[in-house]
Amino acid sequence: MKEKVYVIDTNIILQNLQNLNRISDNKTNHIVIPETVLLELEDKKKLSSELGYYSREFARLLAKMKIKEVDYKLGFKVVKLYNDEINLDIISKDSYETQIEQIHISESNDKRIIEVASVARDYYKGCQTIFLSLDVYARTFALFKGIKAETLHDDKSTVPKFNFVKEYELDSSMFNSLENKDIKSIDLEYEYQNFAYSFQSNDGNVEYAIIHDQRVDVLKENDFKALNVKPVNLKQKLFTKAILSNMYDLLVIDAKAGSGKTLMSIVSAMRLIDLGLYDKIVYVRNSVESLDKGADVGYLAGNDEKFRIYNMALHDTLEFIAKKHLKKSENRENQESIESKIDELKSRYCIETLWPGEARGRTLSSSIVIMDEWQNSSEKTTQLILSRLDESCMAIVIGSNRQIDNLYLNKYNNGLTTLLKQTNYEHPELKMFAIELEKAVRGKFAQFTERIFEKRKD
Repeated sequence: MKEKVYVIDTNIILQNLQNLNRISDNKTNHIVIPETVLLELEDKKKLSSELGYYSREFARLLAKMKIKEVDYKLGFKVVKLYNDEINLDIISKDSYETQIEQIHISESNDKRIIEVASVARDYYKGCQTIFLSLDVYARTFALFKGIKAETLHDDKSTVPKFNFVKEYELDSSMFNSLENKDIKSIDLEYEYQNFAYSFQSNDGNVEYAIIHDQRVDVLKENDFKALNVKPVNLKQKLFTKAILSNMYDLLVIDAKAGSGKTLMSIVSAMRLIDLGLYDKIVYVRNSVESLDKGADVGYLAGNDEKFRIYNMALHDTLEFIAKKHLKKSENRENQESIESKIDELKSRYCIETLWPGEARGRTLSSSIVIMDEWQNSSEKTTQLILSRLDESCMAIVIGSNRQIDNLYLNKYNNGLTTLLKQTNYEHPELKMFAIELEKAVRGKFAQFTERIFEKRKD
């Protein structure tokens, strides 16, 4: 079997530095880093985002590696490095065929990286050279040059099918005694991932419930009486009841756009603060790298301006709640009074926003931490935020694998999916709840776009 030589694109490192160890497979495979990749990482290492973190981590990795030799060849040179886990070569050409065009710098860099892949193919004779990239355009450039190209192999089988709400047929005589009953005495095939139940009988009885500590907690009409904004469909009710029960440490919600996930999270969190169970709400949302520089958060001036756009969902939610309060108190609704009410809500519930880059060194206490749009956050960012929470906190992680905007992530490797996978198992450290919100509640436009534009299975 031929030794494999992997020529690595920048995005492989920026997605997760641990990819290098996995690709190396205890030095079974050889890793090549083109000079252009080093330049791109150097350009990003000053960023305060996760991309900057991985760039600096890679620099630290290089600093700790030992130099085996520098091989000078006609037209290029190879710096050979190694440690206990990785054999890593850096290849630099003396001159490149591709000229750098600032207006198309990404494409120019891709083509220069492919030039190095061509050099590697000839240099490592007898080995199979593979260009590894998350970018389909870069992989296409490689194919044009006759170089085998792959992306990271994501094992789709590792994303299980979830059964968060289980339908269970029950005899009518048992419905009156469901409350607080041991679920294992009802459903012998109960599994940890069955966080909620739809109990049904042949004669039309129906009850819905969440399960905590293996006990049945039946959904009741007065569960949401104290809420200023109430859930409008079954999944919202189960989700909201799970928060209000205060029986779970970590709730993970996979939800479509417009399903009310952020709204019900905030409203429920406010109720728990009113009850004196927590002191504040911390809203976390990760910034997303974009190919369009104008849309990249790093190109906006000032931290407030940078992250204002990422906190608009929170502002819109608070505006909706503020309007509900104003209508209830029969105050005249105008923009000035709405903004005043929003400020009042922020103060009363100690609502603060947190960007992941600000989280290092912090410890959050007595807080409900809402991690929004988490499909755009990596495992590393997920670990960073959750590790800031002490035992007095609750975490609500919400997102949608249908809307991934992070160039370095997909539906198999983001923080939301990683946590969803963990809901299949019982954990000694904390109690988890999970559900999927698949129904849009924003109104006719959300329903229209869902029906028209989303793929339907025939």
